[in-house]
Amino acid sequence: MKKYIIKRILQLIPILIGITLLTFVLMNASSTDAVDVMEQNTGTSWSEEQKEAVRVKLGLDKPLPVQYLVWLGNLLRGDMGNSYISGQPVFSQFVSKLPATIYLTITSMLLTVVLSIPLGILSAVKNNKFTDYLIRVLSFIGNSMPGFFVALLLMYVFSLKLGWFPVMGNNAGWKSVVLPTLTLAIAMSAKYTRQVRATVLEELNKTYVVGARARGVREKRILYGSVLKASMLTIVTLLALSIGSLLGGTAIVESIFMWDGVGKMAVDAILTRDYPVIQAYVIWMAVIYVMVNLVTDLIYHYLDPRIRMQNEQV
Repeated sequence: MKKYIIKRILQLIPILIGITLLTFVLMNASSTDAVDVMEQNTGTSWSEEQKEAVRVKLGLDKPLPVQYLVWLGNLLRGDMGNSYISGQPVFSQFVSKLPATIYLTITSMLLTVVLSIPLGILSAVKNNKFTDYLIRVLSFIGNSMPGFFVALLLMYVFSLKLGWFPVMGNNAGWKSVVLPTLTLAIAMSAKYTRQVRATVLEELNKTYVVGARARGVREKRILYGSVLKASMLTIVTLLALSIGSLLGGTAIVESIFMWDGVGKMAVDAILTRDYPVIQAYVIWMAVIYVMVNLVTDLIYHYLDPRIRMQNEQV
């Protein structure tokens, strides 16, 4: 197991380096001069001598490969540079936004699990019955509605009409997280309910289930003892992908509800062309997805003996 973990980590290092290189090159390939952006944000007019002095201070006068190596070295030491807008260190700014995103991720994932897995199992067990049709119709409706529409609908009903929850912001305690959580969970639950249903239904139609029923094994024992265990790989994959996207910050939802998280920070940075913040966000997304894939592979390795045998042979 240790050898497998070390091997997977070593395989991920070149991927992360490649992402940092691509991110840096794309940011510097923009036709917009970073110094011009800083000048616009100050609201003053700089002379060419002042602009050149700023370029020298930021190291923008050096060749691109040298800039990348300097930036990568600083990144490895935890220095992501300073924001062009606020002038504050990007790392501290990023860390200050992270707890709000993690909080929203946890609540959204918990609600998604509570809704999608039981409904998916129930829909598969009640295949082609009224309950199954009802769940499938509701999941189709939930999956077809855009996130911004769901957010505005929930905001209109529960905030403006009923006044139960605040319209936006995250300063009202647990009430602030209810509407963003519902917005994210509705879309994810609708999608994952159908996928859990398909996975469980596929397992229920396999020969080992037919054999167990022929031997008189109780239906609940078949479902919870064999079918769900065999379906866990698919469920784990779905949840892992969702955790990665949520930790990256759901930009639309955070922007609509003014949820002060990583996603909103990224949107604001894009609108103001705050390149250091954008680079930090892209690196964060890359690290999250790489780590989520690593954890998912390890869970696969633990749950499926076939994968363990294949990895040991390799």
